[in-house]
Amino acid sequence: MARIAGIDLPNKHVDVALTYIYGIGRSSAKVICTKTGIDTERRMNDLSAEEINELRNVIENEYPVEGRLRTEISLNIKRLMDIGCYRGLRHRKGLPVRGQRTRTNARTRKGKRKTVAGKKK
Repeated sequence: MARIAGIDLPNKHVDVALTYIYGIGRSSAKVICTKTGIDTERRMNDLSAEEINELRNVIENEYPVEGRLRTEISLNIKRLMDIGCYRGLRHRKGLPVRGQRTRTNARTRKGKRKTVAGKKK
């Protein structure tokens, strides 16, 4: 089992297996395969140690992945909250950031419903 960026990659096609690394999607995986000259149809277990090292070097040198990427994203969100821009305020309040409606839906961001008592006479 190949291990790249601290992740054990499954025995699938190379371009699919690379997507198990946080920060690498299908298009990035295909670009990485063309840079290293590895056929995307091959399986991870069929690769030699040299080919795995090539993949590892390209990923480590050219792509922010895993912990480094998560840190970068969290710092970007923290910066938005510190400067007090609209997106930062939405992050702080736990509401949708990208313009979605909140009258209905938005339960993923808002959390479980909080019941408000009806008006008394």
